[in-house]
Amino acid sequence: MQTSRNRRARLATSALLALTLASTLAACGGSDDDATTSDGKTKITVATFNEFGYEGLIEEYNEMQDEVVLEQVKVGTWDDAKANLYTKLAAGSGLSDIEAIEGDAIAAVLAESDAFADLTDPELEGRWLDFVAEKGTNSEGQMIGYGTDVGPEGVCYRADLFEKAGLPTDREEVAKLMGTWEDYFALGEEFVEKVPDTAWYDSSGALGQAMLNQVENPFEADDNTIQTDNPDLKKVWDDVTGHSDTLSTQLAQWGDDWTASFQNDGFATTFCPGWMLGIIEGNAEGVEGWDIADVFPGGGGNWGGSYLTVPAQGDNIEKAKEIAAWLSAPEQQAKAFAAKGPFPSQLEAQDAPEITDAVNPYFNDAEIGKIYANRAEAITVQPYKGPKYSDILTAFQAAVLRVDEGAQEPDESWEQFQADVAALG
Repeated sequence: MQTSRNRRARLATSALLALTLASTLAACGGSDDDATTSDGKTKITVATFNEFGYEGLIEEYNEMQDEVVLEQVKVGTWDDAKANLYTKLAAGSGLSDIEAIEGDAIAAVLAESDAFADLTDPELEGRWLDFVAEKGTNSEGQMIGYGTDVGPEGVCYRADLFEKAGLPTDREEVAKLMGTWEDYFALGEEFVEKVPDTAWYDSSGALGQAMLNQVENPFEADDNTIQTDNPDLKKVWDDVTGHSDTLSTQLAQWGDDWTASFQNDGFATTFCPGWMLGIIEGNAEGVEGWDIADVFPGGGGNWGGSYLTVPAQGDNIEKAKEIAAWLSAPEQQAKAFAAKGPFPSQLEAQDAPEITDAVNPYFNDAEIGKIYANRAEAITVQPYKGPKYSDILTAFQAAVLRVDEGAQEPDESWEQFQADVAALG
């Protein structure tokens, strides 16, 4: 096992990269506040990002407790959470008692397992889908992360804008038009010709992420060798940058302008794992016409899925482990789905009535439980994501954005991406 000094030096390097490539932070996540409330209760914090659907669960948990208060520390994006995580891991203090980790980064966390508590519990064996449990378990057989959800993808679309363009609006008819990426792009060209002031999809970065989810080894070989010159990745790059001028908003996903585009008819479609539903509804509050099609170009894809970890630097590790297990239990996963849409990572939860019978009024009463179950069954590829995956993905998205913003031509930005990846070591 590596020494603490070496580990901290390595994490400090990762923190510098995260801060360079991700958003600049103003106090996000984590806290050095007193771990006791004014009435003497023990305070446990859980740090999340985007929408986990935990607000109601936290209220439920606190109503059951006399000695503990659970509080959520919530930031907008994983980029914010990641930079905070790496910085405070390197510092050795300041993290929440429970830290949510985006699935793309769990391999990097496993490489630093000594910084996290071992969550292995024989009573929880078999709770998760096999690939979810495997991704959260290190080479020594220690479970470091409890899976919260998975991200089977559909396509969310504005039926009112489809109608404006003279396209079908019924979700079954829409699904028939998007079976392949070629179909999807061709439909987009037809749309923007009819509605030139609205983009076809919300972000080139989102398109890249969606397409990467169908590549078996996008950045790393199975032995963790970096291979960002592979033809599958280059094809994704060419498709993303090749459609930037005509079909994309050319906005950075999760940025303020991207958020505003939900309110001003900025785009007609977006790639839509379950956890995205709450984000869309929040950003597009008051906007009518959203629907979801039971389709994903090229077959299926899994975007996201997160984990709950317990940093070893905390003062209440055993209680944090207990709460992490409760939050990620099948019953709570079903309730989180009903609240915000993250699709459960456990078969027992997937079979719960809250899932199978789920209907979302905001998305034209779509039967989202059935749709996401179908989308999950369509997944045939689980991309290999090694320890450097998250950092390489950040560099890839930065390269895409340079093209969108006109800072570089695609070939030039591709070369810089290769250089940025090489600098990771």
